[in-house]
Amino acid sequence: MSKKSSKKKNQDPETKPPEKPSHKAVAPPEDIAPAPVSGFASESNGKEQAAAKAEALPDDKKKKLGSNDYENELSRLQIELVKMQEWIKFKGLKLVVIFEGRDAAGKGGVIKRITQTLNPRLARVVALPAPTERERTQWYFQRYISHLPSIGEMVLFDRSWYNRSGVERVMGFCTEAELSEFLRSCPEFERMLVRSGIILVKYWFSVSDDEQERRFQARIDDPTKRWKLSPMDLESRARWVEYSRAKDEMFKYTDIKQAPWWVVNSDDKRRARLNCIAHLLTQVSFQDLTPEPMLLPQRQQDRSGYVRPPITDQTFVPEIY
Repeated sequence: MSKKSSKKKNQDPETKPPEKPSHKAVAPPEDIAPAPVSGFASESNGKEQAAAKAEALPDDKKKKLGSNDYENELSRLQIELVKMQEWIKFKGLKLVVIFEGRDAAGKGGVIKRITQTLNPRLARVVALPAPTERERTQWYFQRYISHLPSIGEMVLFDRSWYNRSGVERVMGFCTEAELSEFLRSCPEFERMLVRSGIILVKYWFSVSDDEQERRFQARIDDPTKRWKLSPMDLESRARWVEYSRAKDEMFKYTDIKQAPWWVVNSDDKRRARLNCIAHLLTQVSFQDLTPEPMLLPQRQQDRSGYVRPPITDQTFVPEIY
């Protein structure tokens, strides 16, 4: 399918003061319910839908997306994701989705909702730790190659090889020569993936300064979420402008025709999740292969006189609830 749409004119929430935007953005759905997703099998729909909604309302003009509307729309989109996965399996396609963006931009939440109803044997999430000493001596892309999909699979990268042009650059974990080589070779690497038959989709989650600060503070206040914060995350707050410069240069070199960047406005988590999933569904032209309902057979009857051991021989979890 065609992946490019008209450029979005809304302000990038990461940018202070406002600058002239230079990258496309995924448009939000209607406040209640957007057009049905069932038309995703048409190859022109993705481009038409993105163009039709390119002019989104400013954040302060949008109505709050209620829980019921959000859950209903999410459920509908997740059904479409199951259909898409069945089609990928049937046609032997290979899908790679890259999720990048600032810390606390909402990447993990979207990934969780995408995979929530999918077959985990065919949909994998890759979130690699820092490279080992051995991996540091390898070709930079080498440790990512083993995680690429086989036929019928989809792989979601929660951060990817773009670490080099982001955190490694800003924190000084790579040399200028290594950065220059990455920016030169990355577009060719991705073109090679596309030529091999991989469908490559790249998302950048854009979050404003104020919203990131609010989410960081919420993680600090919640003991169940503090693990999400690391010294590196906190340092990123002190280097906001450096990350902005790194992102802009990364887009300059890697926003290519064969694998464009799609920007998701993620200040509103609910809308960002729906927008991203709805857009992802336009990137694969698929048909509905939902199996027909099956009949549940009758339970086997015991005609052999088999006597089971006493239930008291088993060890049970204490029922404290």
